[in-house]
Amino acid sequence: MNHKCVIISGWIILSAFGSLYAQKPLSLKEALRIGIENYGTIKAKTQYAQASKVSVEQAKRENLPNFNISAQQSYGTANGQYGPIYGFNGLGVASSGPAFAQQNNTAVFGALYLTNINWDFYAFGKAKEKVKTAQALAAKDDKDLQQEIFQHKVKIASAYLNLIAAQQLTVSYEKNLDRVDTFRRVVIVRALNGLIPGVDSSQANAEYSSAKILLTKSRDQQAELSNQLSQLLGVSAQDYIVDSFFITRIPKILADSVTAEKHPLLQYYQSRINASDEQARYYKTISYPSFTVVGVLQGRGSGFNSDYAINPSDFTQNYWSSISPTRTNYLLGLGVSWNITQPYRIAQQVKSQNLISKGLQEEYTLIDQQIKAQIQLSDSKIKNAIIIHNEAPIQVKAAADAYMQKSVLYKNGLTNLVDVTQTLYTLIRAETDRDIANNNVWQALLLKAASTGEFSLFENQF
Repeated sequence: MNHKCVIISGWIILSAFGSLYAQKPLSLKEALRIGIENYGTIKAKTQYAQASKVSVEQAKRENLPNFNISAQQSYGTANGQYGPIYGFNGLGVASSGPAFAQQNNTAVFGALYLTNINWDFYAFGKAKEKVKTAQALAAKDDKDLQQEIFQHKVKIASAYLNLIAAQQLTVSYEKNLDRVDTFRRVVIVRALNGLIPGVDSSQANAEYSSAKILLTKSRDQQAELSNQLSQLLGVSAQDYIVDSFFITRIPKILADSVTAEKHPLLQYYQSRINASDEQARYYKTISYPSFTVVGVLQGRGSGFNSDYAINPSDFTQNYWSSISPTRTNYLLGLGVSWNITQPYRIAQQVKSQNLISKGLQEEYTLIDQQIKAQIQLSDSKIKNAIIIHNEAPIQVKAAADAYMQKSVLYKNGLTNLVDVTQTLYTLIRAETDRDIANNNVWQALLLKAASTGEFSLFENQF
């Protein structure tokens, strides 16, 4: 029976180790790659950018001449009548023939073959400006995609660093729980032996509960941050083994100031202004006239013969002879068309678009001001984070020495439990500051990269 228990226990242990081994650590570079490939907003904006590029090609092709080919074969009568008529919305019927004194129901086959070409060969740059407008809109959507990718990289990196900090704090709180539990056991033994008051054991139990609550909250925070990282990666929620090795050192902070002129967000807002300005220029061209060249080649066949007007019996209902073209016409033309009230209407549309451009310029100015303020803040945070990083080890050593001293004095009956507890709180706070000191330097560098628009400042450090 014992032998079976040993086998089962061994199998469970091996399974647990196998599960841990199977879970591959997630590096920050891998997290960035997964997030860019899977995140829904980026995938959607990628499609929008592709659609805008296709629209540019469509705008270029709109300037091609219209080339229409048609052929029809019909069967019907050909009664003519003198008088005015206008075919509204293409509802007129093209029946032509002599004007008889009364209705004639003779019907034969007929055919019409038509080729038509018309081309607005000059319209004061209307086609050119339409292409430029499409290109400006495509550039705007592409800049929107690039700034979305940039911001998402920053979000992933920040979530990754937060998860590292949470895991490090969890480890520290686990050590603290072990330390408190060890001290609690000593207090309980001494209290049972009558060496110290019994209330000390109650206080020690309370400190153990407090340390356990602190650890539980840390684990809860770690689970929440893991969930947030999963959402940013576009994958199902899971726990991660993150690579915390690179934050054990301090990144190389460049002393040179970096400008934000090429910030992806600024470029996106500038592209919105450019697209609006191009739209206004295109609207202006709509008010100009268009010069058109046209060419028509027509062939027509009919079952009615040439003297049908004087001899109503001169027709044939033979299908093949009726649909064979016997008359051909061609037409070449050059024309100009201009709606003279169009400039009056378009003027307000152009004015409206110019006002939109001014509004977009104000938004650009606001974003520029915010980015410059963030750059100043990031410089300050980097400076303060480095100071805290340098002081944290000193604080931990002093707090650890004080706790050790008070613990020894308490065990020898030379101090009370309250003093020991105070030094314990100080030690916990010092260890917490130490755990996040390096992380804060990396977070400050990330803020610098996000402010300047140069993610490489952060990415090239690991």
